[in-house]
Amino acid sequence: MTPSLKTKILEVCDKKITQKGTNVGISFYAFFKNKNDNPELLMEAATWWIQTHKLDHFEKAVKIKALVKNL
Repeated sequence: MTPSLKTKILEVCDKKITQKGTNVGISFYAFFKNKNDNPELLMEAATWWIQTHKLDHFEKAVKIKALVKNL
């Protein structure tokens, strides 16, 4: 995982947890704008989420944050 994607995931997870609590769920789309302006980064996140970890569409932000921190 690239350092920029790792940073982005941690930032988004922290923001969502602060806003909605530790029970908040997210998908990998949460790390991107509604535009597909960086397809390579989107595919990197999708590959990590779907193929590498076989995660459900929505997962708890605290779970994703823990997975990313352990990289």
